[in-house]
Amino acid sequence: MKKISNTDFLEELYSIIKTRDQSKKKKSYTKLLLKGGKNIIAQKVSEESIELVTDYLNGSKKRTIEEAADLIYHFLVLLYSKKITINDIRKELNKRKNVQR
Repeated sequence: MKKISNTDFLEELYSIIKTRDQSKKKKSYTKLLLKGGKNIIAQKVSEESIELVTDYLNGSKKRTIEEAADLIYHFLVLLYSKKITINDIRKELNKRKNVQR
Protein backbone atom coordinates (compact mmCIF):
# COMPACT_ATOMS: atom_id res chain seq x y z
CA MET A 1 0.00 0.00 0.00
CA LYS A 2 1.21 3.50 -0.72
CA LYS A 3 1.70 6.07 2.04
CA ILE A 4 -1.65 7.63 2.92
CA SER A 5 -2.95 10.20 5.36
CA ASN A 6 -4.69 9.39 8.61
CA THR A 7 -8.06 10.32 7.17
CA ASP A 8 -8.16 8.27 4.03
CA PHE A 9 -6.77 4.86 4.91
CA LEU A 10 -10.31 3.46 4.96
CA GLU A 11 -10.96 4.71 1.42
CA GLU A 12 -7.63 3.23 0.31
CA LEU A 13 -8.40 -0.16 1.83
CA TYR A 14 -11.93 -0.07 0.38
CA SER A 15 -10.41 0.66 -3.03
CA ILE A 16 -8.04 -2.30 -2.68
CA ILE A 17 -11.00 -4.56 -1.83
CA LYS A 18 -12.83 -3.32 -4.94
CA THR A 19 -9.73 -3.85 -7.11
CA ARG A 20 -9.24 -7.38 -5.80
CA ASP A 21 -12.90 -8.18 -6.45
CA GLN A 22 -12.66 -6.97 -10.02
CA SER A 23 -9.30 -8.64 -10.69
CA LYS A 24 -9.08 -11.72 -12.88
CA LYS A 25 -6.72 -13.33 -10.38
CA LYS A 26 -8.38 -16.27 -8.68
CA LYS A 27 -6.05 -16.54 -5.68
CA SER A 28 -7.32 -13.66 -3.57
CA TYR A 29 -8.63 -13.94 -0.03
CA THR A 30 -10.89 -10.96 -0.71
CA LYS A 31 -12.33 -12.63 -3.80
CA LEU A 32 -12.83 -15.86 -1.83
CA LEU A 33 -14.77 -14.01 0.88
CA LEU A 34 -16.95 -12.19 -1.62
CA LYS A 35 -17.62 -15.38 -3.56
CA GLY A 36 -18.56 -17.08 -0.28
CA GLY A 37 -21.45 -14.69 0.14
CA LYS A 38 -23.18 -12.89 2.98
CA ASN A 39 -23.10 -15.72 5.50
CA ILE A 40 -19.34 -16.24 5.19
CA ILE A 41 -18.65 -12.50 5.38
CA ALA A 42 -20.95 -12.05 8.37
CA GLN A 43 -19.32 -15.02 10.12
CA LYS A 44 -15.84 -13.53 9.61
CA VAL A 45 -16.92 -10.12 10.96
CA SER A 46 -18.45 -11.85 13.97
CA GLU A 47 -15.30 -13.93 14.60
CA GLU A 48 -13.01 -10.93 14.27
CA SER A 49 -15.22 -8.89 16.61
CA ILE A 50 -15.02 -11.57 19.28
CA GLU A 51 -11.25 -11.88 18.83
CA LEU A 52 -10.83 -8.11 19.16
CA VAL A 53 -12.88 -7.94 22.35
CA THR A 54 -11.04 -10.93 23.81
CA ASP A 55 -7.64 -9.38 23.13
CA TYR A 56 -8.83 -6.00 24.38
CA LEU A 57 -9.82 -7.56 27.70
CA ASN A 58 -7.01 -10.08 28.12
CA GLY A 59 -4.38 -9.64 25.44
CA SER A 60 -1.49 -7.38 24.64
CA LYS A 61 -1.67 -4.04 22.91
CA LYS A 62 0.04 -5.61 19.87
CA ARG A 63 -2.60 -8.37 19.56
CA THR A 64 -5.40 -5.83 20.03
CA ILE A 65 -3.99 -3.74 17.15
CA GLU A 66 -3.71 -6.84 14.96
CA GLU A 67 -7.28 -7.90 15.68
CA ALA A 68 -8.56 -4.35 15.14
CA ALA A 69 -6.90 -4.36 11.71
CA ASP A 70 -8.50 -7.73 10.91
CA LEU A 71 -11.92 -6.45 11.95
CA ILE A 72 -11.60 -3.24 9.92
CA TYR A 73 -10.66 -5.23 6.81
CA HIS A 74 -13.55 -7.68 7.19
CA PHE A 75 -15.96 -4.85 8.06
CA LEU A 76 -15.02 -3.08 4.81
CA VAL A 77 -15.52 -6.30 2.84
CA LEU A 78 -18.99 -6.51 4.40
CA LEU A 79 -19.80 -2.92 3.40
CA TYR A 80 -18.44 -3.42 -0.11
CA SER A 81 -20.47 -6.60 -0.59
CA LYS A 82 -23.64 -4.63 0.25
CA LYS A 83 -22.60 -1.76 -2.06
CA ILE A 84 -22.20 0.60 0.91
CA THR A 85 -19.38 3.10 0.49
CA ILE A 86 -17.22 4.86 3.04
CA ASN A 87 -18.96 8.05 1.97
CA ASP A 88 -22.35 6.50 2.86
CA ILE A 89 -21.06 5.87 6.39
CA ARG A 90 -19.52 9.34 6.56
CA LYS A 91 -22.87 10.92 5.63
CA GLU A 92 -24.68 8.95 8.32
CA LEU A 93 -22.14 9.93 10.96
CA ASN A 94 -22.35 13.57 9.90
CA LYS A 95 -26.13 13.44 10.38
CA ARG A 96 -25.53 12.30 13.96
CA LYS A 97 -22.98 14.95 14.92
CA ASN A 98 -25.40 17.36 16.51
CA VAL A 99 -28.02 14.91 17.70
CA GLN A 100 -28.57 15.20 21.42
CA ARG A 101 -29.95 12.21 23.21
